[in-house]
Amino acid sequence: MPRLSGGDKLLALVIALLALIAVLILIGPVLIVLLTSFTTSQALKFPPPGLTLRWYQALFDPVRSAQIHTAAGNSLMVAALTSIAATALATGAALALARSRAAWARFAEGAFMAPLVLPGIAFGLAALMFFSWLHTPPSLWLLVAGHTMIAAPFALRTVGASAASLDPALLESSAVLGASPWRTFRRVVLPLILPGVAAGAFLAFVSSLDNVPVSLFLSSAQTDMLPIRLWGMMETALDVRVAAASGVLVTAAFALLLVMDRAVGLTRRMSG
Repeated sequence: MPRLSGGDKLLALVIALLALIAVLILIGPVLIVLLTSFTTSQALKFPPPGLTLRWYQALFDPVRSAQIHTAAGNSLMVAALTSIAATALATGAALALARSRAAWARFAEGAFMAPLVLPGIAFGLAALMFFSWLHTPPSLWLLVAGHTMIAAPFALRTVGASAASLDPALLESSAVLGASPWRTFRRVVLPLILPGVAAGAFLAFVSSLDNVPVSLFLSSAQTDMLPIRLWGMMETALDVRVAAASGVLVTAAFALLLVMDRAVGLTRRMSG
């Protein structure tokens, strides 16, 4: 192994220091929230004067936290339906774009990914104005429609990577053997792109669950969503149950991330 010069050692040290700072910036706030959720204080305060589980008990109390439970149920239902709708749209779009080399396909792909680069507040306001123009009243289905527009690009990224790796010879062989397009999709295409579809569904679910801008504009008192409920609790009382709810969400998301990474190689597909 060649010896590193003084300049190379300095560069390696700088890179390592920058990586450490990046990790602290990413992980530090999460650790602070987790520690705060165990505080004995009556309000959000760090560092905590003591540790207790009382706020988790209060969070799961069906009477005291009934509104949080209702909002969480709405968010989970919307996220599940959004995941299904966004993944279905992304799968169809990915298969169409992967097999086309026309200029319109690249334009369509850019348009499909536009919600990722638009400011969230601007997109939420645009969605509100669009659905108001259609005279659509607030409902969970309206939230599903709005969240699907945001979540579909996340699913397209992983499904598109899987669709791009499909061997066209497999599709041609299936057609030559007399299989219909639907049978070819069900028996050949879907099994091959299934890991990408599963990864896309997971990303769509997570992006919908913590979506604030669209939920802020499209939700109502009857369709209260968990991020909006927690935000309101932060503004009015600095309720420690917000930190406890965040701790539950972080733990659940991390566990699901590990499962999905083991099952379908999620991190590899996101970077591919």
